[in-house]
Amino acid sequence: MRRDRAGVPSSNRGFVIVAVLWILVALSALAMIFSVYLSASARALAVNDTSLEAEALMSASLDLTAYQLMTAGEKARPPRGSFRFRMNDADTLVTFTSEAARIDLNYAPKEVLAGLFATLGAGKSAAREDADRIVGWRTRPVPGGANEEEARYSAVGYSPRQALFTHANELALVVGLPPALVDRALPFVTVFNGSGDIDTSIAAPEVIAAAMPDKTLDKSADVFADRPASPAGRDASAPTQNAASIAKSPCFRIEASISFKDGRRTTSEAVIVLGDAIEPYRVLSWQDDVEPQGNIIRRGSSS
Repeated sequence: MRRDRAGVPSSNRGFVIVAVLWILVALSALAMIFSVYLSASARALAVNDTSLEAEALMSASLDLTAYQLMTAGEKARPPRGSFRFRMNDADTLVTFTSEAARIDLNYAPKEVLAGLFATLGAGKSAAREDADRIVGWRTRPVPGGANEEEARYSAVGYSPRQALFTHANELALVVGLPPALVDRALPFVTVFNGSGDIDTSIAAPEVIAAAMPDKTLDKSADVFADRPASPAGRDASAPTQNAASIAKSPCFRIEASISFKDGRRTTSEAVIVLGDAIEPYRVLSWQDDVEPQGNIIRRGSSS
């Protein structure tokens, strides 16, 4: 039997070469798999880093906003405002608005709710029916009485809350409300106002039209500046005063639009309630990756 210089029989030389080639192919495949794994891990870490950075910047935004509002004092506290700051190679634009700019789903009179839906395109009769359903959702049933509201929900497979709304998105669960109408209404409603009043100095035209249907809106002018008005839900015969001086809320909606140095952008939104020197504020709601709202406000309002 012929052998090569290494002492390997010539008949086995081909098998050795094939085995070595298979080993090289396996090592190459392993290297490719490891490369893909490293690439995916790097992307996952980058996304995680972005989330952590955005969360830290949002927390800083809440701290700075609460500091401004608390140090201003209750009487001089601005109902809305904005500011910028830079931190960790990111530019953050912060806007804050009092929740008194929105209609409270829990406390707004039925007429105001119907007015909002009518302003957003619903027919008058449909708008009144939608308002009735909201009132039915938030109203506790009379013990021992017939629960007509619950009967309306039998076909959809769940029961109405028949207690206060816990989140504005619950509006989508109210039976009979068209989804498109709910989407249009969400930027103008809240569960954090705490009263049936609104602040007309910062409210959107749609909100003012719902609360004060007797006044024709001019979106290009401050048509309510000189009008002493009775806010929604108050006795019109009571002594009148400017609605902006009445409708105040300790809750503020804060939007932070963050632009990173590498071009990444993200927007977060939170609602806080102001506290005291020991606990300056509490977070009531927090949402990441939201569509920038730009603080829907009435034209002509001061910033």
